[in-house]
Parts: sequence; structure tokens; C-alpha cells
Amino acid sequence: MPLHLTEAQLNEPVTRYVRADYTTLRPAWTAGEALAHMRQHPPPGRIIYFYVVDENQTLVGVVPTRRLLLAPLDAPVRDVMIAGVIAIPARATLLDACEFFTLHRLLAFPVVDPERRLVGVIDIEAYAEELAETGDASAPASPGPRDDVFQLIGVRLTRSQQARPLVAFRGRFPWLLCNVAGGTLAAVLAGVYQDELNWKHAVLALFIPVVLALAESVAIQSVTLALEAFRDAGPSWGELVRRLRPEFSTGALLGLATGLLVASIASAWQGLAPLFPILLGGIAIGVTGAALVGMTVPHVLRLLRRDPQVAAGPIALTCADVIALLAYFNLARLLI
Repeated sequence: MPLHLTEAQLNEPVTRYVRADYTTLRPAWTAGEALAHMRQHPPPGRIIYFYVVDENQTLVGVVPTRRLLLAPLDAPVRDVMIAGVIAIPARATLLDACEFFTLHRLLAFPVVDPERRLVGVIDIEAYAEELAETGDASAPASPGPRDDVFQLIGVRLTRSQQARPLVAFRGRFPWLLCNVAGGTLAAVLAGVYQDELNWKHAVLALFIPVVLALAESVAIQSVTLALEAFRDAGPSWGELVRRLRPEFSTGALLGLATGLLVASIASAWQGLAPLFPILLGGIAIGVTGAALVGMTVPHVLRLLRRDPQVAAGPIALTCADVIALLAYFNLARLLI
């Protein structure tokens, strides 16, 4: 099944494309018994993962090839296997299977019926036959040719979803609720800080749009950079910490520079001395926080197996707005 799939093929049941030449193990076997079983019954296809089933063919675990080969021969398979198996339901379409590959970045997935009985396996080889290396189901994919294939599948998935309005709506609408919640929270904050907003004929309210616009712009910049970074390295907590350090410095510099500019213009225009530190501090803190949020949200979404291309923007913008408003209003309360 090449990458030039048609829309009709993507809507076909995934069960039409599953492989039946997979190897199953029993949880009570030892690693030695499992290896002996495979020598007597060699798997006809390429081995990526071994699937552990009970006597009813119910899927209970998965064993990556490397983990089984390195396990002590007397270790029970149930102690070697990974119990939390990510499986594709048999009712899924080929388009749904594409989403599993792009979100979880594994080389193969079992396909199960409603009772979680194993009915087949679909692997990345169906999309790109040049991939011949295996991987651990518990580890993220390393950068390189494999990532390029996941990227290609992701592009195909995104284009197909965009061509189906109802699917696109279901994927995008829930995340827009973040903006609804953020706007409502901004209105609540404005009510809480109403006394500060009434200062000098509501002069603080005049600069709320620029405070929010700067924070949101930097948040979107950081989100974009985080998504681009996924092409070079897979997401991990260590990678996130490494990228947050320079992003904090960049955000602070951006916040101070824009804060100084806006605060200077505003204080000269309005002739109010307290306005300078309020705007400078509010923008500096808001922009710095927005940079950190914009870098963090896509990484966390990917680590939680969610699509950051759809969800990261709304979440990061909402968080940036709240951080900027809290900094701006609290500095106003403190200084006037």
C-alpha cells in the first residue's frame, strides 16, 4: 500500500489491509520456551513485535523483539511483555490507522475486535517498504528516515481530514473551547480588577489590546518553533527542558524590548509616571511567560499522544492571555 492512497482507500476498513503472518505468545511461557516455539514455527513475515494472547485469543500484552531476545531464558513472558497495548479497533478505517501511526509513532499496531481478540496486524511497511529496522514499543522513534515517513503519513492524514468538513470540525472545535474559556476568564479578571481599570479615566484599558497582542504573537512564534523542532528530535521531557532555557532568555529579551518601547510611548502620551513600570513589567512578564508556554504546550501534547498542530495554538494563546493579564493587572494594583 503506497503513499499515493486515494480518498476511497483511506475510508476502507483497516481489516482489509491487516497481516495474518504475525506471531503470538502465551503469558505463562518463559522467554526460552517462546524462542524455542519460534524456532519450530518460524514466522513467515518480518518480525517487529510479538503479541501475547490468552487461550481465547484476547490481546493481553506486546513484546518488542529486542526485549524478548535480551530477557533471561527463565523469565515469564508476562514479566517481559508491555501490558498497556495500543490497539486499533477492527471498525476503524485506514485513515484512522494513519492517525495511530502519526500520534504514537510505533512501527506496528495490533487490530482487535470489540472483545479485544486479535484479528490482525498492520505495520509501517504497508506505507513504506524501505523501512526494515525494528523498534521498542515503549521508546520514541529516533530522527532520520523513519521520521520522514511518519511526516509523510501525517501530511496525508491532515489533507484527508481537511477534505472532510465534519471530521475537521470534530478535530478542531474542542480546542477552540480553550479560547472561549480564556475570553470568559479575561472578562472575569477585568471585573475583579475594575478599580484599577477605572484609574485616570480607564487609561489602563487602552493598552490591554497591545499587552495581549504581544503575548499572543510570541506564543504563536514559540509554538511554530516547537513544531519545527520535532523534525530534528522526537519529543521528550529532557528535550523540553533543554529548549526551555534558551526560550526563556529569548522571551525575556523580547518582553523587555517591546515593554520598553510601549511603556515609553504610553507614558509620554498620557503623562502618567506609574504607567511606565506597569506596562514595562506587564509586557515583559507576559511575553516571557508566553514564550515558555508556546514551547511547552506542543511538547506536552505530543508526549500525551495528542495532535499539537490542532491543539497547541488555542491552548497556548489562552494561557498567554491569562499570564499577561494577571501580570498587568497585579502590577497596576501594586503601583497605583
